[in-house]
Amino acid sequence: MQKESIKFESSTVFEGMTSIRALIKGIDEGVTDRRLEKLFFDRDRKQKIYKELGYLRAISEKYGFEIVESDAHELEKITLGTSHGGLVLLASDRTLPRLTESTPLKPDGFYVMLEGIEDPYNFGYCLRSLYAMGCDGIILTERNWMSAAGVVCRSSAGASECLPIYVTDGNDVIEIFKVAGYTVVSADEHTDNILGECALTLPLLLIVGGEKRGISKKLLSDCDMLVKIDYSREFRASLSAASATTMFAYEIRRQNKTK
Repeated sequence: MQKESIKFESSTVFEGMTSIRALIKGIDEGVTDRRLEKLFFDRDRKQKIYKELGYLRAISEKYGFEIVESDAHELEKITLGTSHGGLVLLASDRTLPRLTESTPLKPDGFYVMLEGIEDPYNFGYCLRSLYAMGCDGIILTERNWMSAAGVVCRSSAGASECLPIYVTDGNDVIEIFKVAGYTVVSADEHTDNILGECALTLPLLLIVGGEKRGISKKLLSDCDMLVKIDYSREFRASLSAASATTMFAYEIRRQNKTK
């Protein structure tokens, strides 16, 4: 548990080929400014990963990373699990630009602000669904789980490194999007508006909060519309942020997929 808590605080250790490919894609598309620094591979798995290793050797000069032979014991010291498949990449930190009035927003975009999510895996699952459903960018407050980038990348299946991400103090985020012509919608249970029964037309900013802390009152009060997920039976608990985000993202895509 101590090992996980340390990794949650700060990690730019990317485990497995899915995460590594996402890093490369993010760099190629200009989404991230990370530098790839050092690739470790497990010598005992060399035959199993020879194709991946051959590809990484071929691009190592272009992306400027060193390749180092290692073993399972050494890799265990720097990783959280064993799902890395014998490939672990160290990278630099990523600069997250601040959301401002001059931030270029897509004219018919779909952006999501995630606030108060307390678990990096839940956060990563949110990003996975949002990327799959066509989200154009993520807005985060200053305190966020991108500090545990390796954990988030693994749980998001690489989506965290392929999505544009901006940070804000939360005070002017809604105003910035409204000035750009966006409708601002928040997931909240204290409303009569039901997901699937109200229009969620692009351009749109969706705000989703964590199960415990939820969304701040200031953000809720400034939204154009609050929308809830209607349960089929009495259920006093909340869905996980990842589950709620997935449901909202799919409905938004369903309503706007011809655009």
